[in-house]
Amino acid sequence: MAELLLDPHIRVWVFLPIVVITFLVGIVRHYVSILLTTQKKVELQQVQDSQAIIRARNLRENGKYIPKQSFLMRRHFFNNEEVGYFKTSQKRGNVTQNPLSDPTMVTDLLKGNLTNVVPMIMIGGWINWMFSGFVTTKVPFPLTLRFKSMLQRGIELVSLDASWVSSASWYFLNVFGLRSIYTLVLGENNAADQSRHIQEQMSGAAMAMPPDPKAAFKAEWEALEIYDHQWGLQNIESELLGSGELTAENMYHQNNVAESNNLM
Repeated sequence: MAELLLDPHIRVWVFLPIVVITFLVGIVRHYVSILLTTQKKVELQQVQDSQAIIRARNLRENGKYIPKQSFLMRRHFFNNEEVGYFKTSQKRGNVTQNPLSDPTMVTDLLKGNLTNVVPMIMIGGWINWMFSGFVTTKVPFPLTLRFKSMLQRGIELVSLDASWVSSASWYFLNVFGLRSIYTLVLGENNAADQSRHIQEQMSGAAMAMPPDPKAAFKAEWEALEIYDHQWGLQNIESELLGSGELTAENMYHQNNVAESNNLM
């Protein structure tokens, strides 16, 4: 197969403009997203429940470092049959709502689609129309024929090597490949990263059904009930003194040696 040579003007009028346009659109999308983003309200009850679960887990993991009476008092706060936090919380009505039923959440989803999906479709269509049929660059390694449909959109040439990239495919490669540049310019967690927005949309189904805190409360209640407290610092004095053999005679001898060294 004969080697294909590109006109140098393609680099100036096709290759670089697509990169610059994609980058600038991402910058504009980032600042527009900041303007349209509304601060999410966090329910006080949800914060209390999450902090209670964290405290219960810390009690199970580090309970051996406090006296048994202190451990029992803390477990009584969580597991008492009448006034325990986990028991009263399980009797409480389900306050968690489906996020999709919240008008604010639906509005945020529409804003996200407006600032991410719509510009990508419009700019992609304009680039496909403006630079239609151009071969922009070539990847520096050989590829199989399966990559032709991904890298050569808009160019239907069977004889063309799969390593060549069309203008439309070059645009989509820039959309998902400028993440490091956006991070360098805008910082972490920027709104210009198109791949991050797609991942958030894919995880939207999991966000639609929030976890039930009653199941977590029941699991922590059972874990605290079967926890057997073993005082981990029962012989800490003898262990510390025995490890270094710090008897009264040794301490007197060490002090005498230190004083003699200072005099010398």
